[in-house]
Amino acid sequence: MKRTQRDTEDSFRGVRRRAFLMGGAMTAFVAVLGARMRYLQVDQAEEFRLLAEENRVNIRLIPPARGQIFDRNGRLIAGNEQNYRVVITREDAGDVEMVLKRLASIVPLPPEDIEKTLKEVERRSPFVPIIVADRLSWEDFSKIAINSPSLPGVTPEVGLSRVYPLDQDFAHVVGYVGPVSERDLERIENPDPVLQLPKFQIGKVGVERWTEAELRGRAGQKRIEVNSVGRVMRELERLEGDPGDDLRLTIDAEAQNFAQARLGDDSAAMVAIDVQTGDLLACVSAPSFDPNLFVRGISQKDYSFLLENDHRPLADKTVQGAYPPGSTFKMVTALAALEAGVITPQTGVYCPGHYEVGSRRFHCWKRSGHGTVSLHSALSESCDVYFYDIAQKVGIDKIAEMGRKLGLGVRHDLPMSAITEGVMPDKAWKQERYKQEWRIGDTINASIGQGYVLTSPLQLAVMTARIASGRAIEPRLVRRIGTQDVPLPDAPPLDIDSQHLASVRRGMYEVMNGAHGTAKSSRIADETMLMAGKTGTAQVRNISAAERASGVVRNEQLPWNRRDHALFVCYAPFDKPRVAVSVVVEHGGGGSAVAAPVARDLLLYCLTGGIPPLTAYPASQRGTIESRFNDMKLRDFGADSTTRSRA
Repeated sequence: MKRTQRDTEDSFRGVRRRAFLMGGAMTAFVAVLGARMRYLQVDQAEEFRLLAEENRVNIRLIPPARGQIFDRNGRLIAGNEQNYRVVITREDAGDVEMVLKRLASIVPLPPEDIEKTLKEVERRSPFVPIIVADRLSWEDFSKIAINSPSLPGVTPEVGLSRVYPLDQDFAHVVGYVGPVSERDLERIENPDPVLQLPKFQIGKVGVERWTEAELRGRAGQKRIEVNSVGRVMRELERLEGDPGDDLRLTIDAEAQNFAQARLGDDSAAMVAIDVQTGDLLACVSAPSFDPNLFVRGISQKDYSFLLENDHRPLADKTVQGAYPPGSTFKMVTALAALEAGVITPQTGVYCPGHYEVGSRRFHCWKRSGHGTVSLHSALSESCDVYFYDIAQKVGIDKIAEMGRKLGLGVRHDLPMSAITEGVMPDKAWKQERYKQEWRIGDTINASIGQGYVLTSPLQLAVMTARIASGRAIEPRLVRRIGTQDVPLPDAPPLDIDSQHLASVRRGMYEVMNGAHGTAKSSRIADETMLMAGKTGTAQVRNISAAERASGVVRNEQLPWNRRDHALFVCYAPFDKPRVAVSVVVEHGGGGSAVAAPVARDLLLYCLTGGIPPLTAYPASQRGTIESRFNDMKLRDFGADSTTRSRA
C-alpha cells in the first residue's frame, strides 16, 4: 500500500521527536558527567592527590644511635657495631608467607624463624617493618639486595647493634639490652613510638636500664617512595634523630678487670670506693657472664647453665647480696657504745671464752678466752665477748641508729638493679616483722653482725669509707652524662665524735699491724700505704651434733654451700685515707685467710694505678705474690694503659 504524504510527514515528526528526546538525554548525561569530573578533578583534587601520595610514599622511623658508655678514663665499655639485617612490611608484601619462602630460597632462613616472623606480622600494624633476620653476612645481605625486585615488602637495612667489648668485666654493673617486651611497654607511661619497632632494644638491667632515657636518644624519620609491589624506589626525605647521650662511669676498667681476675672462680663480691668523693672504682661480682649473649639471643643451653650454676653468675652480689656482716660490724657496736657514753676506749672487759645470759652461753671464737681486753685489743683480736658485753649496755636501738648513720640498712641510690636495703634491725623492726618482742639474745647476736643483721658489700664499703673519712660519703657510679658532669653528692660530717672515730680507726689499724691482729699476715709493708681493716666470718649454719659425731668438726669439712662466708673491709693509707675496699667470699671460711689477701691486692692496685709493686708486700710473701700475679689472666689494655688516672 502506497504511503500518503500525510503518513510520511507524521513519521518524520515522530523521528524528530525521538531524536530530540535522545539528544536531550545525552546532553544531560554529558553535563552530569562533566560536573562529576569537575568535582573530582578540581574540587577534590587535593584530597585525591594526598591519597595517591600516601599509596606511593611511606614514612618510616629511623632508630636513634644508642649512647655509648665509657669508664672513668674514657675506655669504651658499651658501644654500637654495624649490623646487616632484613625487614618485611606487611602492607607492601601482600602474601607475606609466599615472600618469606622466596626469601628462604635465597638465604638460609630456618622454618622456625619463618613461623616466628609470621606470628609477629599478625601482631603488628601492617605498616610496621618486622625484622626477619639480623647479623647477616655481607654475602647474604648482597644476595637479598640483588633479588629485591622479586621480594615485595622486603628491605635490606644496615643498623646498629649493642656490643660489650669488655664482656664479663662489666656485665653486672652495665647490664645489657634486649628487645622491647609487652611487659616493658606496660610499665612505661606514654611509650616512645620507636619502642613499637620489633626487636628495638632497650636496657634490661644495670646502668643500661636505669639510664635508658638518657641513652636511647630521639628517633628520626625518612620518607621513601615505593612502587606498586612495595619495592623501595628512592628516599625522598630524611630527618635524622638525636643520638643518645654518652655516659662516663666512675669505675676504672683496669681495676675492674684486675678485681674480676683476682676473684677467679670464687662466688664472691668486691667493691672499691674513693673515700673522698664516693666514686666507685671497682664493683665486681663473681662469677660473671658475657652480656653479648643476651644481645645476640642467648641459647637455651647457655641460659640454663647460668640459671643452674650454684655460684649464681646472673646475680649482682655487690648490691643484691645480703649477708650477715660478721665481725666487720663490730665497729658499729663500738661507736654506738662510745657515743652513748657507756664505755671509753680504755674500758676493760674480761673474756673467759664465753658470755652467759641466764642459762645460755654465747661463745667467743677463741674458746680459751682473750682475758681482759679494751677497745683497741678487742677490735684487733676480734674478741666476741667484749662486744656481747658492751651491746647489752648500749642496747639494740642505738646500735641500729649507728648502723644507719654509717650507711647500713639503707638503700643507696645508684643506677643498678635490685639494690638491697639490707636489714638493720631494732625493737620496732622485729615487732613489725615478726610480731615478737626483742630478746637479749638478739642483741648479742647483732653485736657481732649475726642474727637478723644483713648487709651488702656495697654497704660495707660505704661504712668503711665513712669511718675512714668521718663524712657521710654517698656512692656515685655515673660521672658524666653527655657533656654535663654529675655533681658529687653532699657528704657532710658525720654526727659522731671525732675522737671516737679515731679510736675505732686505731683498732682497725691494729687488726693489720698489731702483734695480735687477726689480719696481720695481710698487712702492707710500704710505710706510705699502711692500711686499717677488719676481718669477719659470717656463720651460715651451726655444725650439727650428728655431723660432729661423724667427725665433722671444722668449717672446711662441710659441703661448700654450708661453709661460713669470709668478709673483710679495709682502707688506706691509714693517715690520709684514699680508698676503701670490701670483700665477701661466699662460703669462703675465715675472713683473714681468704678475703683479706684479695682486698689488699685491689686496694694496692687502686692506690698505685697498676699491678702492685712487690715492695708493698712483706718480704716473705713476695715470691708467692709474684707467682699469683703471673698466673692471673688479665686483659691486655694496650700501651695507653699507663695514661689512666689513679684514685
